[in-house]
Amino acid sequence: MCGIVGLFLKDKSLEPELGAMLSAMLVTMTDRGPDSAGIAIYGESRPGLAKITVQSPDPAADFHALEAELVPVTGGAVSVSVKNTHAVITVPAASVADVRAALARIAPSVRVMGAGESVEIYKETGLPKDVVSRFGIAAMGGTHGIGHTRMATESAVTTLGAHPFSTGPDQCLVHNGSLSNHNNLRREMKRAGIGFETENDSEVAAAYLTAEMARGKDLGAALEGALDDLDGFYTFVVGTRSGFGVLRDPIACKPAVMAETERYVAFGSEYRALVGLPGIESARVWEPEPATVYFWDRSKAA
Repeated sequence: MCGIVGLFLKDKSLEPELGAMLSAMLVTMTDRGPDSAGIAIYGESRPGLAKITVQSPDPAADFHALEAELVPVTGGAVSVSVKNTHAVITVPAASVADVRAALARIAPSVRVMGAGESVEIYKETGLPKDVVSRFGIAAMGGTHGIGHTRMATESAVTTLGAHPFSTGPDQCLVHNGSLSNHNNLRREMKRAGIGFETENDSEVAAAYLTAEMARGKDLGAALEGALDDLDGFYTFVVGTRSGFGVLRDPIACKPAVMAETERYVAFGSEYRALVGLPGIESARVWEPEPATVYFWDRSKAA
């Protein structure tokens, strides 16, 4: 049993409140998963630049000289913003792969949580209220985001095992459920050159969607393919740079509720995660149908 939330804003005036709204939604889901928690925030992007969110078990040692050590890799265009056990490294977009390779050499204990033009991912063990507090999530603005609080059932309680999982640029996934064919899929994707940080089945789902989108599908089409290729019980909430998607398996045994107004689209494992949102009393509220893709994309709407 885990708790998942998501919020996709249509009204720009709400963007400064994204982190506060998502934090409140996630804290409400604490009793569904007290082991670890995480949030992905899609915020401001700057032309030609990318952000790499990293985590360290020893941030004082790993982050102290990190900016200076990465200058030769990026040609001088690098900044490191530390938030507790995480740091956001801003670099030229063209140098992301080189920076990731350099991190493995100069700071091998550092782990990449996610990368992209707009996404920042923060996750740690502990209660949601403590995780969102230590990273200052409530003060963050953005266009959309997803969150997860975990009750571990098949793997250890670790930072890497926490959600969201990110396996592609500006892509991430949170998951409530269990996949039965993740080991076979992991082997197939490893043979195709896709790397994995954990043995978690949810990371396989994230990697599957990344691989499908790399073939030219948008998020909606990739989620459609998941219905044929992923076996098990699942509710997914997925983010891309401009998109937000929801999918439940054909049996739909995991709880889910959605709400939509002219100002936002929201998802929660239970309705109580949504009750604090502005205008929820007049929202269209529904339970997402089994085996049905729900998909919003800002770039297409524009």
